[in-house]
Amino acid sequence: MSSERPIYIALGANLPFNGHSPQETLGLALQSLAAKGVRTVRLSSFWTSPAWPDPAKPAYVNAIAEISTDQGAPELLAILQSVEEQFGRVREARWDSRTLDLDIIDFSGLVMGSETLTLPHPRASERGFVLLPLQEIAPHWRHPVSDRAISSLISTLDQRDRDVTRRLD
Repeated sequence: MSSERPIYIALGANLPFNGHSPQETLGLALQSLAAKGVRTVRLSSFWTSPAWPDPAKPAYVNAIAEISTDQGAPELLAILQSVEEQFGRVREARWDSRTLDLDIIDFSGLVMGSETLTLPHPRASERGFVLLPLQEIAPHWRHPVSDRAISSLISTLDQRDRDVTRRLD
């Protein structure tokens, strides 16, 4: 077994695309990523959480995937963005509803910041819809910057955030 740290990406959607539900879109996005050399090693359950900042909008479906790729972080980001576009992603307003959202959460523990990419994801440790599915597939994960255990990060989430983020059956 390799001592290299895994790569984790977050998947989310709250709008249908071409007749596919958000959950179906996430599955199709993983197939598209596989065709581009980004293989899913492990996938969390699908989770749901209210839209933010406007909970009146459709709820999100979220998941975390551990992936394997020969690409570096900037190249992976470009692949993720190309798949988002393939599935109708339009970037008009921050935190707007979307057909697909793909984010690098942790790229093998790499810590970096550039104009286009910050690793680890700068807000991942504050989001129940990232931490709860990540804990499901990586219960021993530690934040690459703070070195805090995922259980510790979850314990500091707002209780409401933990309550409204639910695993889909």
